[in-house]
Amino acid sequence: MRSLRVGERGLLVELADGEEVGALHAELLRRRAEGRLPPVAEIVPAARTVLLDGVADPGGLAMELAGWEPAPPVTEGAGTVDVPVRYDGPDLAEVAALWGVPAEEVAAIHSAVEFRVAFCGFAPGFGYLTGLPARYAVPRRATPRTAVPAGAVGLAGPYTGVYPRASPGGWRLIGRTELELWDPGREPAALLSPGVRVRFVPTAS
Repeated sequence: MRSLRVGERGLLVELADGEEVGALHAELLRRRAEGRLPPVAEIVPAARTVLLDGVADPGGLAMELAGWEPAPPVTEGAGTVDVPVRYDGPDLAEVAALWGVPAEEVAAIHSAVEFRVAFCGFAPGFGYLTGLPARYAVPRRATPRTAVPAGAVGLAGPYTGVYPRASPGGWRLIGRTELELWDPGREPAALLSPGVRVRFVPTAS
């Protein structure tokens, strides 16, 4: 764990991998809920870092963090979002070939996993979901699409994601959902947030 000052009131904590990020993020939230964390305005996890913003004493908090031994995140009690998916994406056959299975098995493999939102980024409401075994990691497309429709379910590296709105993208698309991931009129606007569990439910329509 390495802590770096970011401006006057920020602290960027660098970690070895996503598991350590998840553990530290969960520990920070636990301590804040219990009133044992110094005031922090924002806690933002990423792939290998956690950004703490609005910290009164970044140096003091960095010294405190150095003595922590965060435990793995506890999923019991965390929110769960079911995402109905029609597995008919344009890259389904390519993903099946990379996995070494028939195309019809992709839905069964993918939907059998309980995912966890590791962090959010790229676009408002876009969550990077972890949980697929390492053997199912797939590379991004060599040439990104100029337009991916909202609701598209894609894979890239170890992550699964759902496009909250139409945008360019290079993830391999295996399906689509009608669920609205981002709604500015809703509170909260993002359906997915770090720590939330996600299940994909196959549907015929």
